[in-house]
Amino acid sequence: MRRPRTGVLLPTYSKHSTSQMPSVVRTLAELGAAVDVIVPPAPGRPVELSSVRVEHDLYVLHKISGLALSLAGALHGLGATIVNPYPASAARRDKIVATRTLQAAGVPVPATYVATGTDALLPLLEDGPIVVKPYQGAGGHHVRIVRSGADLSDLDLGRAGRDPIFAQRYHEPQGGRDRKLYVIGDRCFGVMKVFPRRTAKEKQGEPFTVSDELRDIALRCGRAFGAELYGVDIIESDGTPYVVDVGTTPGYKGVPDAPRLVAEYLYAVAERARRMPAPTAGPG
Repeated sequence: MRRPRTGVLLPTYSKHSTSQMPSVVRTLAELGAAVDVIVPPAPGRPVELSSVRVEHDLYVLHKISGLALSLAGALHGLGATIVNPYPASAARRDKIVATRTLQAAGVPVPATYVATGTDALLPLLEDGPIVVKPYQGAGGHHVRIVRSGADLSDLDLGRAGRDPIFAQRYHEPQGGRDRKLYVIGDRCFGVMKVFPRRTAKEKQGEPFTVSDELRDIALRCGRAFGAELYGVDIIESDGTPYVVDVGTTPGYKGVPDAPRLVAEYLYAVAERARRMPAPTAGPG
């Protein structure tokens, strides 16, 4: 019987990476999958797009920007099975699209605003602090809590005037820590983490038992995007949970035995995809 073929789309790859992905790749192979790590070509070696074809039962998308995401989009158009699906990752990349998707699904999120200049945000400060984030950012980079007009003036917005400004009402987290929910299929794991996370210990966090309410919120996020492997950042403030981010390329740090659990899930998906009819080849 043919082994399920899995292609892992990565921006770079190193067996010595601190990411859990090398362990996932290794465990997938130990489970019996044929695994190919697909990384961008070296500089000076272009990809002939007509050569991009569906050659694997399953593709794993572990980057939501750059060539990996574009290749996933091309493969999606050719009928490839991808985890997470390309539409989920593309929507997640834009916080404006992602937040409105969550709102429409009934997921509790902070009051959210979009503007084209900082002056438009100034009246919002009358009701308390706001959080300003890059609308296409990820990983918590360049997130700023804004409490005054002076804070607004100090913002480094890079492409100011061209990119939209994304802001949300700030809610002080209970106990000073965020609740990170990691989902693998229909399984949900909770880890308490501080923000920002600087040390290895802080990045691992502290596991906690996920309540039925938080599990329901996390699974609702997945259904909203059609995602299967993802993380949900939740702040609980005054007893109310708010989803402040959904990541479709989570690191699962702090989840016990995460590489094995992720690999087993991916292997099962690859096996199901192997039994399906091959997608119709595109032109070329």
